[in-house]
Amino acid sequence: MKSASLSMRLGLAVSIMGALLVLFLAVLAFLALTHELDKLSKDNLSEKMRQIEHSLSLYEKPVDINIKPHVLLDQVMGHDHLNLTIYDLINMRTPLLKSGFGLTDPRVELKAAGAAADKVSYSRSTDDQGRHFLTASRLIRLPNGTNVAVLLSLDCANDEALLSTYLSSTIMALPLLLLLIGLSAWAVVKRGLAPLREFRKVAAMISAQDLSHRLSVVKMPQELSELAHGINFMLHRLDSDVQQLSQFSDDLAHELRAPISNLMGKAQVTLSRERSAEEYKAVLESSTQELGRVARIVSDMLFLAQVSNPAALVPFETIALEDEASKVIDLFSLSAEEKHVSLSVTGSGSTIGDRLMIQRAISNLMSNAIRHCPAGQAISITIEVHATEVSLHVANPGAGIEPQHLPHLFDRFYRVDTHHSRAKGSTGLGLAIVKSIMSLHQGVAEVNSCPGKITTFKLGFPNIHGHTNW
Repeated sequence: MKSASLSMRLGLAVSIMGALLVLFLAVLAFLALTHELDKLSKDNLSEKMRQIEHSLSLYEKPVDINIKPHVLLDQVMGHDHLNLTIYDLINMRTPLLKSGFGLTDPRVELKAAGAAADKVSYSRSTDDQGRHFLTASRLIRLPNGTNVAVLLSLDCANDEALLSTYLSSTIMALPLLLLLIGLSAWAVVKRGLAPLREFRKVAAMISAQDLSHRLSVVKMPQELSELAHGINFMLHRLDSDVQQLSQFSDDLAHELRAPISNLMGKAQVTLSRERSAEEYKAVLESSTQELGRVARIVSDMLFLAQVSNPAALVPFETIALEDEASKVIDLFSLSAEEKHVSLSVTGSGSTIGDRLMIQRAISNLMSNAIRHCPAGQAISITIEVHATEVSLHVANPGAGIEPQHLPHLFDRFYRVDTHHSRAKGSTGLGLAIVKSIMSLHQGVAEVNSCPGKITTFKLGFPNIHGHTNW
């Protein structure tokens, strides 16, 4: 079953909320109208009761009301919806005065008996024809001290007709209003979600071969604009990673093609005719050298894959950099003696990391330094401690590196002098391994060189005493 669209869901939700709000307002308006009509009716009855009280002050005793009723009748004359009844408390069966129609049931005696002096009480009743009345009752004292019960009834037919008209008009208008709300909500939501079509369009064009498409954030709502920026940033990173992977694959194929081609060429030439044992031995020795180069490339690639995989991280420990640098110097002491190069370590500092990986990073820098250092010169390792960083510097004199090469030195398979480096067995992955190791340790690898002067490689580790992310 196909699920409803987001615009339909939101439109339906807004419509339901709008419908509930309209119903609530309609009920609230009905209750408010009922309350106001009731209040208005009571105010009218109260005002009319005061007028009747004033008129009754003109009668000395109850019998005068029956003899001269015209003063009181004038109070209700012309008001067909009003009914005035006055009782003598001594004789509750026969009213002293009755004007208008309605309220002829015997319960009127109970209402009259329940009337209180100087206070108007209200009650509702229904006559035999089903008409509803609001009755105000009160005891009023005549000049001779006699109390009479005054009942003033108001026919509620007009109020009921008004409420009935309101209800009928509301019921008739409500479906149209709800339909209008629903259509408006759906249109507004659909218009508001229109930028999502741009997301779908760009997503359909994205592929591993083409990651150049980006979302336009012009006139896009803030919430979707933030999402678009996030997706664009993600696509940018994916594009960079895919390009690096593609370039890396090309470089790897190029690096492996040369030794494999050499091996195949030598094997084909050797097998083209019979040769002596010495010739076969020379070919095998040469092939062994080429195979060693291939093995080093594969080994370095496996190490890069291990370092680049976060799931393969090993537990870190506290490392004294001066100790690891001294171990590396001991390892390269023989190679340095052959070139008459002196090695030294100064300074001290500690960080958190993997001991073998840090040793390899220092070893790769030391190997490059010895390779490019002139005979009779000195290579120094300097360790410095700063507020947030512990740095290890490997410096050597030599020809130096041209500025245009510096940004690319840590790229995989990048060589300043390709032919000379390959002749010395370099795989072009040493500095790339250094960079990966430093990334794993949340550090940096940098280089500074001036042609003909000192070349310095820096490994910057976080200071464990000033860093809070470990």
